[in-house]
Amino acid sequence: MKPEIIISAQDMDSLEGLLSAPSARSRSDLDALRAELDRADVREAEDMPDDVIMMNSRARFLEENTGRQYELTLSFPRDASAEAGRVSIFSPAGSALLGLSVNQSIDWLTPDGKAIRLNVLAVTQHAAAGG
Repeated sequence: MKPEIIISAQDMDSLEGLLSAPSARSRSDLDALRAELDRADVREAEDMPDDVIMMNSRARFLEENTGRQYELTLSFPRDASAEAGRVSIFSPAGSALLGLSVNQSIDWLTPDGKAIRLNVLAVTQHAAAGG
């Protein structure tokens, strides 16, 4: 079962705008993101908890099977950079991060196809949203 997720109305508007662009409209690889948006609890910015991953949030994770910790930033596609730890919302991993809060876990498929479980330890930064 997927964890409950919370998304800000501003992030929802930005992401719906990106998904309705001609270049994204027919992309079936974005169906998982569409499904996440459909099931999300959408709230106004002032009603968003501090511990929820939003667009441009930096969060710290624990890889449960290895004990390794690292930080990732959930980014819009144009800002994504693996080297900088910036995960695109258009990637399967990025769409899985959106709306998670501290102490929630997700199963994540690494670029080399390995399945791992990530637990959200902290949301360390909320940057301004906007797409």
